[in-house]
Amino acid sequence: MNFSLVIEAFSMVFNLVGMVLGIGGLLLAQRTGRRWPGYGITALGFVIATLPVSYQLFATLLKSG
Repeated sequence: MNFSLVIEAFSMVFNLVGMVLGIGGLLLAQRTGRRWPGYGITALGFVIATLPVSYQLFATLLKSG
């Protein structure tokens, strides 16, 4: 099976996990004195949520160039 098809099939899962991590990280950053762990979790959630779109973008750019 092609890796791009797997990424496309699980894109909803990546988006949901990324959103949950992002919201959880922002809540953690709001409630604690040290904010950097919450912001780090939020950044990780953003990367996970944008992984399918980023992969498609880079695959298209590499294929055309």
